[in-house]
Amino acid sequence: MSIRYSQDFKDSLVKLHQEGRSFKSLAEEFGPSKNSIAIRVKHTTSVIIKYQSKTLEDIKQLEERFAILEKENAFLK
Repeated sequence: MSIRYSQDFKDSLVKLHQEGRSFKSLAEEFGPSKNSIAIRVKHTTSVIIKYQSKTLEDIKQLEERFAILEKENAFLK
């Protein structure tokens, strides 16, 4: 059975990693696996696209919206 962690808890782990803590030390101290922490860090780390900061989750949502708009445009043609 998987444990559900609060968003605040996940955010605090990401912040601690960004401050220099290793995935291993965070996993040993707080409980989630190293991979779970690494995935969370990856999803919340920002990238700059055309002078705007976007996370991986933001990009995924934009891609989904783009696919919907393409289908709508194809239908209208």
